[in-house]
Amino acid sequence: MNELFQLFQNQYVPVIAGGLGGIFTAWLTQRVLNRRGIFSYSVTHNRVGITTEDPFFGSVVVTWNGSTIPNLYLSTIEMKNESLNDYENVIARTYTSDTKLMTEQTQLLESPNILEWSEKYRKQLHVEDGNTPSDNQWSIYNGQREYVIPIFNRGQAIKITYLNSANSPSMPSIWLSIALKGVRLKFRGPQNQILGVPQGQAAFVGALIGFVVLIVLALASSEPWIIATSAMVYGFIAQIPGAYIIKLVRHIREAVGG
Repeated sequence: MNELFQLFQNQYVPVIAGGLGGIFTAWLTQRVLNRRGIFSYSVTHNRVGITTEDPFFGSVVVTWNGSTIPNLYLSTIEMKNESLNDYENVIARTYTSDTKLMTEQTQLLESPNILEWSEKYRKQLHVEDGNTPSDNQWSIYNGQREYVIPIFNRGQAIKITYLNSANSPSMPSIWLSIALKGVRLKFRGPQNQILGVPQGQAAFVGALIGFVVLIVLALASSEPWIIATSAMVYGFIAQIPGAYIIKLVRHIREAVGG
């Protein structure tokens, strides 16, 4: 009886385990593929110049097309598709309440394509021949823009740069919103990167790896000075293996997502 039970175990346990493993893999794959889309964006502001009357440096005047600009900034927005899905006809809208948007430069990164205004936005700013823009149209143009991204593939990014005039000496605020079902937009402040990975993430993953390395060293060596020296050396470069692990995970995720 005992031998029969052992035979049953030997024959069916691997089959059952393999089946459960296949089910889990299929479930995990679907979870990854159906994961809610995530777009992330960041905004950077660089002061170009300021108009002021200084008692020491004298009169400083910044002009644009002949007009005096009190606080001139160059602001850049970058948005990336961090999901595993490709999207079509993404509507991206930028807006502000404390600066005046002027000229712009747009680009779908790693491509020669620029972003076009949406049809709705074009109609709002349309001016018949012989007429001039109304005050409301100037208010719309200076306060918001709306673009359409025909195809926004996974991993792609857009870049929008505005020359703008802040209403006060304080740094301006320009925001981004999207209209797309099933996608969440996250704001990310500017981050220092290492090997294309945010340093904070690389340091965290590197620290986890270092903990494992420390356990292995403790088991493999009985010399405290060897463990301490190795741990110290690893600490100086912990961000590098952390960055490589994150990049590897990204490649695996993209491979699973097709």
